[in-house]
Amino acid sequence: MSKKAKVKKTLVEQILDKAKIPYRSLSINALEGAGLSADIARSDIYKTLALIGDKTGPIIGILPLTEHLSEKKLAIISGNKKVHMIPQKDLQATTGYVHGANNPVGIWQTKKFPIYIDPIALEKETMIVSAGELGRSIEVNPQELADFVQAKFESIRES
Repeated sequence: MSKKAKVKKTLVEQILDKAKIPYRSLSINALEGAGLSADIARSDIYKTLALIGDKTGPIIGILPLTEHLSEKKLAIISGNKKVHMIPQKDLQATTGYVHGANNPVGIWQTKKFPIYIDPIALEKETMIVSAGELGRSIEVNPQELADFVQAKFESIRES
């Protein structure tokens, strides 16, 4: 008899375990909408966007998949005149992650880029972000995540 295959924890999950931050592991591919259960709405899933500011360099914006980022708002709150998305070809070299796997925990641990989370995240008990690998996510309390990665809650979505 074979043992049930145990899914290896991602580096992000290992970091959260070490920090004693509670989370729930999920196997969903937010880019394709695969693996979504009835209790998970697309608005519960947050995208981690990597941008470059003209004064600060790389910055991270986190908001629901269903919302659009206001680059103008993010520029103002981050002390930049302009910000723009990091080109996909440069993403892994900048953040350490491929498109769809960017996550605030791993980026903060290795790069210490400033992180901004839209305050809409505080309206619910949990938010879902990537766990650092395609098809893997974590559900975590927004305030605990923000405290751990020293993120600021700022309005960064289009009005």
